[in-house]
Amino acid sequence: MYIPNQFKVHDAEEIREFIQQNSFATLITTKKGTPIATHLPMQLVKEEDHYYITGHMAYGNPQWRTFVDSADTLVIFQGPHAYISPSWYEQENVPTWNYQAVHVYGKATIVSEEELIKDLALLLEKYEGNRKNPVLWDTLSPSLLEKELTGIVGLKIQVDEMQAAYKMSQNRNATDYQSIVDHLQHEEGPTAKQMAAQMDKRANDQ
Repeated sequence: MYIPNQFKVHDAEEIREFIQQNSFATLITTKKGTPIATHLPMQLVKEEDHYYITGHMAYGNPQWRTFVDSADTLVIFQGPHAYISPSWYEQENVPTWNYQAVHVYGKATIVSEEELIKDLALLLEKYEGNRKNPVLWDTLSPSLLEKELTGIVGLKIQVDEMQAAYKMSQNRNATDYQSIVDHLQHEEGPTAKQMAAQMDKRANDQ
Protein backbone atom coordinates (compact mmCIF):
# COMPACT_ATOMS: atom_id res chain seq x y z
CA MET A 1 0.00 0.00 0.00
CA TYR A 2 1.28 3.47 -0.83
CA ILE A 3 1.79 5.37 2.45
CA PRO A 4 3.38 8.83 2.60
CA ASN A 5 5.73 9.00 5.59
CA GLN A 6 3.60 11.39 7.63
CA PHE A 7 0.66 8.95 7.51
CA LYS A 8 2.57 5.72 8.20
CA VAL A 9 2.03 3.92 11.52
CA HIS A 10 5.14 2.21 12.90
CA ASP A 11 3.89 0.97 16.29
CA ALA A 12 3.09 -2.74 15.84
CA GLU A 13 1.04 -2.88 19.04
CA GLU A 14 -1.08 0.05 17.88
CA ILE A 15 -1.70 -1.73 14.58
CA ARG A 16 -2.69 -4.94 16.36
CA GLU A 17 -5.13 -3.02 18.55
CA PHE A 18 -6.63 -1.41 15.44
CA ILE A 19 -7.23 -4.86 13.95
CA GLN A 20 -8.99 -6.01 17.12
CA GLN A 21 -11.23 -2.93 17.09
CA ASN A 22 -11.98 -3.02 13.34
CA SER A 23 -12.14 -6.75 12.75
CA PHE A 24 -14.63 -6.97 9.85
CA ALA A 25 -12.13 -7.48 7.05
CA THR A 26 -11.76 -8.01 3.32
CA LEU A 27 -9.77 -11.14 2.44
CA ILE A 28 -8.20 -11.12 -1.03
CA THR A 29 -6.56 -13.94 -2.98
CA THR A 30 -6.13 -14.62 -6.69
CA LYS A 31 -7.21 -17.37 -9.06
CA LYS A 32 -5.37 -17.47 -12.37
CA GLY A 33 -4.49 -13.81 -11.95
CA THR A 34 -8.02 -12.67 -11.08
CA PRO A 35 -8.54 -11.14 -7.62
CA ILE A 36 -11.19 -12.74 -5.39
CA ALA A 37 -12.49 -11.04 -2.23
CA THR A 38 -14.67 -12.09 0.70
CA HIS A 39 -15.84 -9.90 3.58
CA LEU A 40 -15.43 -11.67 6.91
CA PRO A 41 -15.22 -11.13 10.67
CA MET A 42 -11.64 -12.07 11.53
CA GLN A 43 -9.47 -12.24 14.62
CA LEU A 44 -5.84 -11.60 15.44
CA VAL A 45 -4.41 -14.33 17.68
CA LYS A 46 -0.94 -15.10 18.99
CA GLU A 47 0.42 -18.64 19.05
CA GLU A 48 3.87 -18.95 20.60
CA ASP A 49 5.98 -16.31 18.82
CA HIS A 50 3.73 -15.79 15.79
CA TYR A 51 0.60 -13.76 15.07
CA TYR A 52 -2.19 -15.13 12.90
CA ILE A 53 -5.34 -13.77 11.32
CA THR A 54 -8.09 -16.37 11.76
CA GLY A 55 -11.63 -16.74 10.50
CA HIS A 56 -14.01 -18.92 8.53
CA MET A 57 -16.08 -18.81 5.36
CA ALA A 58 -18.89 -20.80 3.80
CA TYR A 59 -17.89 -24.16 2.33
CA GLY A 60 -19.72 -23.13 -0.84
CA ASN A 61 -17.44 -20.09 -1.23
CA PRO A 62 -14.82 -21.14 -3.83
CA GLN A 63 -12.21 -18.73 -2.49
CA TRP A 64 -10.86 -21.14 0.14
CA ARG A 65 -9.81 -23.46 -2.68
CA THR A 66 -7.38 -20.77 -3.90
CA PHE A 67 -5.30 -20.96 -0.72
CA VAL A 68 -3.14 -23.79 -2.05
CA ASP A 69 -2.07 -21.91 -5.17
CA SER A 70 -2.03 -18.34 -3.78
CA ALA A 71 1.47 -17.49 -2.59
CA ASP A 72 0.20 -14.45 -0.68
CA THR A 73 -3.07 -13.41 0.90
CA LEU A 74 -4.03 -9.81 1.60
CA VAL A 75 -6.40 -8.93 4.43
CA ILE A 76 -7.66 -5.33 4.63
CA PHE A 77 -9.01 -3.81 7.83
CA GLN A 78 -10.80 -0.48 7.38
CA GLY A 79 -11.44 2.14 10.05
CA PRO A 80 -13.45 5.37 9.82
CA HIS A 81 -13.11 7.58 6.76
CA ALA A 82 -14.46 10.96 5.71
CA TYR A 83 -14.46 13.55 2.92
CA ILE A 84 -12.45 16.67 3.79
CA SER A 85 -13.69 19.89 2.21
CA PRO A 86 -11.11 22.52 1.18
CA SER A 87 -13.54 25.14 2.50
CA TRP A 88 -12.38 24.15 6.00
CA TYR A 89 -8.82 25.44 5.39
CA GLU A 90 -7.42 28.92 5.95
CA GLN A 91 -5.82 28.95 2.50
CA GLU A 92 -7.09 27.79 -0.88
CA ASN A 93 -6.56 24.06 -1.41
CA VAL A 94 -8.15 20.94 -2.92
CA PRO A 95 -10.45 18.28 -1.43
CA THR A 96 -9.11 15.09 0.08
CA TRP A 97 -10.25 12.04 2.04
CA ASN A 98 -9.15 10.99 5.51
CA TYR A 99 -9.07 7.32 6.46
CA GLN A 100 -7.52 4.57 8.56
CA ALA A 101 -6.55 1.26 6.96
CA VAL A 102 -4.35 -1.74 7.74
CA HIS A 103 -3.08 -4.29 5.22
CA VAL A 104 -1.89 -7.68 6.44
CA TYR A 105 0.05 -10.08 4.20
CA GLY A 106 0.66 -13.80 4.68
CA LYS A 107 -0.02 -17.31 3.48
CA ALA A 108 -3.54 -18.68 4.10
CA THR A 109 -4.11 -22.29 5.13
CA ILE A 110 -7.12 -24.40 6.09
CA VAL A 111 -7.33 -25.37 9.77
CA SER A 112 -8.49 -28.57 11.43
CA GLU A 113 -11.98 -28.90 12.90
CA GLU A 114 -10.48 -28.67 16.38
CA GLU A 115 -8.81 -25.35 15.55
CA LEU A 116 -11.99 -24.11 13.89
CA ILE A 117 -14.07 -24.89 16.98
CA LYS A 118 -11.56 -23.08 19.20
CA ASP A 119 -11.66 -20.03 16.94
CA LEU A 120 -15.47 -19.98 16.78
CA ALA A 121 -15.66 -20.16 20.56
CA LEU A 122 -13.30 -17.17 20.84
CA LEU A 123 -15.34 -15.25 18.25
CA LEU A 124 -18.57 -15.81 20.18
CA GLU A 125 -16.88 -14.80 23.42
CA LYS A 126 -15.65 -11.57 21.84
CA TYR A 127 -19.04 -10.45 20.52
CA GLU A 128 -21.40 -12.14 22.99
CA GLY A 129 -19.43 -12.18 26.24
CA ASN A 130 -20.71 -8.85 27.55
CA ARG A 131 -24.34 -9.29 26.51
CA LYS A 132 -27.14 -9.83 28.99
CA ASN A 133 -28.02 -13.27 27.61
CA PRO A 134 -24.87 -14.33 25.75
CA VAL A 135 -24.95 -17.07 23.15
CA LEU A 136 -21.67 -18.91 23.71
CA TRP A 137 -20.25 -22.06 22.20
CA ASP A 138 -21.14 -24.30 25.13
CA THR A 139 -24.72 -22.97 25.25
CA LEU A 140 -25.55 -24.15 21.72
CA SER A 141 -26.96 -27.61 21.08
CA PRO A 142 -24.55 -30.27 19.74
CA SER A 143 -26.92 -31.03 16.85
CA LEU A 144 -26.89 -27.39 15.70
CA LEU A 145 -23.11 -27.12 16.02
CA GLU A 146 -22.56 -30.33 14.09
CA LYS A 147 -24.80 -29.08 11.29
CA GLU A 148 -23.16 -25.66 11.11
CA LEU A 149 -19.61 -27.04 11.13
CA THR A 150 -20.28 -28.98 7.95
CA GLY A 151 -21.11 -25.75 6.14
CA ILE A 152 -17.97 -23.71 6.90
CA VAL A 153 -14.21 -23.84 6.39
CA GLY A 154 -11.76 -22.46 8.97
CA LEU A 155 -8.67 -20.55 7.90
CA LYS A 156 -5.59 -18.94 9.37
CA ILE A 157 -2.99 -16.61 7.92
CA GLN A 158 0.43 -16.28 9.49
CA VAL A 159 1.21 -12.57 9.60
CA ASP A 160 4.32 -11.91 7.51
CA GLU A 161 3.87 -8.15 7.12
CA MET A 162 1.57 -5.40 8.41
CA GLN A 163 1.19 -1.99 6.79
CA ALA A 164 -0.89 0.77 8.34
CA ALA A 165 -1.96 4.18 7.02
CA TYR A 166 -3.70 6.74 9.23
CA LYS A 167 -4.36 9.69 6.93
CA MET A 168 -5.79 12.16 9.43
CA SER A 169 -4.64 15.60 8.29
CA GLN A 170 -1.24 15.32 10.01
CA ASN A 171 0.12 17.55 7.23
CA ARG A 172 -2.17 20.46 8.16
CA ASN A 173 -1.36 23.27 10.59
CA ALA A 174 -3.01 23.35 14.02
CA THR A 175 -5.73 25.79 12.96
CA ASP A 176 -6.75 23.78 9.91
CA TYR A 177 -6.58 20.55 11.91
CA GLN A 178 -8.99 21.82 14.55
CA SER A 179 -11.26 23.27 11.88
CA ILE A 180 -11.47 19.84 10.22
CA VAL A 181 -12.34 18.17 13.52
CA ASP A 182 -15.04 20.76 14.26
CA HIS A 183 -16.63 20.43 10.82
CA LEU A 184 -16.52 16.63 10.82
CA GLN A 185 -18.39 16.58 14.11
CA HIS A 186 -21.31 18.31 12.37
CA GLU A 187 -21.28 16.28 9.15
CA GLU A 188 -24.05 13.81 8.41
CA GLY A 189 -23.21 10.13 8.64
CA PRO A 190 -21.42 8.18 11.37
CA THR A 191 -18.01 7.75 9.75
CA ALA A 192 -17.34 11.52 9.68
CA LYS A 193 -18.03 11.77 13.41
CA GLN A 194 -15.88 8.69 14.05
CA MET A 195 -13.02 10.28 12.13
CA ALA A 196 -13.45 13.48 14.15
CA ALA A 197 -13.20 11.45 17.35
CA GLN A 198 -10.03 9.70 16.14
CA MET A 199 -8.43 13.00 15.13
CA ASP A 200 -9.38 14.59 18.43
CA LYS A 201 -7.90 11.64 20.33
CA ARG A 202 -4.71 11.84 18.30
CA ALA A 203 -4.32 15.55 19.09
CA ASN A 204 -4.92 14.99 22.80
CA ASP A 205 -2.44 12.10 22.95
CA GLN A 206 0.40 14.20 21.61
